[in-house]
Amino acid sequence: MATKLEFTTPQEGSDRGLQELAKRHLWMHFTRMGAYADHDVPIIVRGDGCYVFDESGKRYLDGLSALFCVNAGHGRAELGEAAARQARELGFYITWSYAHPPAIELAARIASLAPEGLNRVFFTSGGSEAVESAWKLARNYHRMNGEGARTKIVAREIAYHGTSLGALAATGIPGLRSQFEPLTPGGVHAPNTNSYRWPEDRDPLWAADQIEERILFEGPETVAAVILEPVQNAGGCFVPQDGYFDRVREICDRHGVLLISDEVICSWGRLGHWFGCDRYGYRPDLITTAKGLTSAYAPMGALIVSDRVAEPFMQGTAMFSHGFTFGGHPVCSAVALANIDILEREDLCGHVREKEPEFRAALEGLRDLPIVGDVRGAGYFQALELVKDRDTKETFSAEESEVLLRGFLSGELYRRGLICRADDRGDPVIQLSPPLIADTEQFEEIEAILRDVLTEAWDRVVKH
Repeated sequence: MATKLEFTTPQEGSDRGLQELAKRHLWMHFTRMGAYADHDVPIIVRGDGCYVFDESGKRYLDGLSALFCVNAGHGRAELGEAAARQARELGFYITWSYAHPPAIELAARIASLAPEGLNRVFFTSGGSEAVESAWKLARNYHRMNGEGARTKIVAREIAYHGTSLGALAATGIPGLRSQFEPLTPGGVHAPNTNSYRWPEDRDPLWAADQIEERILFEGPETVAAVILEPVQNAGGCFVPQDGYFDRVREICDRHGVLLISDEVICSWGRLGHWFGCDRYGYRPDLITTAKGLTSAYAPMGALIVSDRVAEPFMQGTAMFSHGFTFGGHPVCSAVALANIDILEREDLCGHVREKEPEFRAALEGLRDLPIVGDVRGAGYFQALELVKDRDTKETFSAEESEVLLRGFLSGELYRRGLICRADDRGDPVIQLSPPLIADTEQFEEIEAILRDVLTEAWDRVVKH
């Protein structure tokens, strides 16, 4: 029988104590825990601007904004101060039949920044909850309009929409889904916009039309919603073709299907606009958001709802029978308000628009490396696709990706002081998503580290 370990707090500066506690007690998310049997757990203890520091004091450029979310940068003391002020005033109260000033003010602030007509804000604790809420609301909306058979949601292949069983049904990554099947019924998928892998003569709006094909195949009377990210994360920052979202909006309207813009990543300046749908000029019925809403200084998400979809729930005894204990948490709301103040005061949306060409040029310069097949993305949300043969676009096998990404690139980039994502949910990519305050110095640092490491990867992993 296993013996329960007695907990003792490690002494100040006791790195080994933290390592031992982490290995014994902390179950990290999306992590191969066995990888740390013979290796230290990376322990980040401090952040400042675009950089974070580990327990030994080594500095790293946070080229991923932790996970696409520390938009205002690290070390923003005013966000902590906003949380402390609110905690002293009202640490917590629910938004179940009650309200409090921070949630009211934040809902109004978000509505003022959202596209015209999206004026209702339903708060959650994060992105998966926001997607779960969007699908439930879409189903409920159709049921209230006498179309209760509309239960399905159309998403895109390889797209990531969250980990709860409903959101996971929308997620189009087989490796994440298979372990947890059977999932919530109704998640169906259409092709994404990765034109790098398309035949040269394909119609640019083929992927949009494939959404209609899927709706027709399922039966429009059974489809509640289409959910799309403005720029698809998984697979490596797939951008839409010109006219893509106009076509999708037409398709949804033609078949009475709601359009959900999943902006858990793409909102709050990541693409140079408050919301990614603004960049691409379309108006969804629902927006899901999280991450950059508080710059991740507090856990919070939201579902932003059009007046048309909210209207049936605003009458008589109607109710959206759904909620989360911490939705609209007053401390998180206060942090979000202070974060939006920073984004506005420093015009970080404008900064991203101004600096995007420079950031992109630094990455485009890496095309001279034989391992770099494609560079794509928008705003401060960019990716490099890695290939074995640039002329033929030949990709890596699963075994080769394992050696390339996890056997070399992930560890070596971290050792050189750059945190980014080396991923193969699809074809192998490296993703960059720095804090929105990043500038020339950070772009040059990213380019230099990537150049050295990718050159070595080609020589060590690909050529041999």
